Amino acid sequence: MEYTLDIRLPEHLSLRQKELLRLVAEKGFAPVETLAQRLGVSTQTIRRDIGVLCEAKLLQRFHGGAGIADTAVRLGYAKKRTRNKEGKTRIAEAVAQAIPDKASIFLDVGTTVEAVAHALLPRDGLRVFTHSMAAASVFNGHPTSEVFVTGGMLRGADGSLVGETALAGVSRFKAEFGVVALSGFEEDGTLMDFDLEKVAIKQAIMSNSRTVFLVADASKFERIATVRVGSPSLVDSLFTDAPPPPFLADVFEQAGVRVVVADQ
Repeated sequence: MEYTLDIRLPEHLSLRQKELLRLVAEKGFAPVETLAQRLGVSTQTIRRDIGVLCEAKLLQRFHGGAGIADTAVRLGYAKKRTRNKEGKTRIAEAVAQAIPDKASIFLDVGTTVEAVAHALLPRDGLRVFTHSMAAASVFNGHPTSEVFVTGGMLRGADGSLVGETALAGVSRFKAEFGVVALSGFEEDGTLMDFDLEKVAIKQAIMSNSRTVFLVADASKFERIATVRVGSPSLVDSLFTDAPPPPFLADVFEQAGVRVVVADQ
């Protein structure tokens, strides 16, 4: 299971409601129809259960389904750092090979982007713009690179800066490269994430980068998220650790996205 519960579950929850919560927590979002099928009940029953769990602040209701509530269910960031660490390192090294010395770069938030920051340390004279405190700290003391942190409201274990100040900070600059992470894909290739404020910054990074690199390990290919980031045509290259499934590979090819599978 990818997500962990941060609070003790209320005693009044039924076994079915607890199982429903577990199923949603596995992916971060689940459609009503899928939950009904998995639990062997009607969609009306699932909607009632979702209502109970929303009142308990354990889930958030979205159109067509339910997603995790930030106050109760979250991805443990320390655990996320260690998950598929080898794959993320390979992705990061492939990205670093594509970025020359003295380049200007936007760095998004996320553990794979942090790995990219580490892989870029041998580069000389970089200009890095980021709303990630974690990514910025990687370059602390670097002898030649400059790091610009956007400012904004600090939120979450990933050290991300969000809000209007962070968005304005990104929009002030134009960079040669933007390195963006995300949480999942729709079947039509639409880039997806969970957080509206972070999505707004991802969109700004993509709009203000001459070349957009998307980083996503293979676990993201069939993961469901709730907020649209944009079309795959906004991306120049996808860096990943395994070939995408055929339905996504076709979409990427049609959108002109170069897929780079980092070698083992």
